[in-house]
Amino acid sequence: MRKVPRQQRSRAMVDAIVEAATRILGRRGWAAFTTNEVAQAAGVSVGSLYQYFPNKLALAEAIRQRHLQAVLAALSNAGDWSGSETLDLRVIRLIDGVVAAHSVDHALHRVLLDEVPLVSRENQDEFESEYQRRYRSVVAGGSASRDASQDEVAGRVLAAAVEGVVHTAARQGDLGSVALKNELCRLVRGYLRDRGTCRASDCERSRP
Repeated sequence: MRKVPRQQRSRAMVDAIVEAATRILGRRGWAAFTTNEVAQAAGVSVGSLYQYFPNKLALAEAIRQRHLQAVLAALSNAGDWSGSETLDLRVIRLIDGVVAAHSVDHALHRVLLDEVPLVSRENQDEFESEYQRRYRSVVAGGSASRDASQDEVAGRVLAAAVEGVVHTAARQGDLGSVALKNELCRLVRGYLRDRGTCRASDCERSRP
């Protein structure tokens, strides 16, 4: 963004611009996405839009960042486990949150994944670092392991598994499938339970 809105009125205008951009980007796709149409849909002048967003890529990045923050919030809720919860409930909370964060607009999510260029590698790296940290928290809360290095690897494996299933389902429009959510819950639950009952060395000994 060119500048950060400070007053309530300007924050409301920026929110209206981003919300309009979100609707249009999902409907039109990246190639047909224009700042003129966004400004008209938001009820503001193009000049007002350009005060905050220099081009359509900056608008798309604002949409992407909101989506990424929703994903982090879902992971934060899943990693904040109380001792009274069963593993099943913890996993259901994780999957429900991640799926919900990707279900706001299936078409928009496909555009963000496949069409919109990445603005900043630094922003993406910051997100990835926090994303992996929160998955490590999920792993640490779901097993009896106290090995930080193993939890780090397990967090990456779990993140890749969940992300792969959810992103594929988003591209195919299948995120609303109850059967898919059940299978994903079964996958995560089985992985976390297995980590609590066996060690990595057990796998090595079982290799032929």
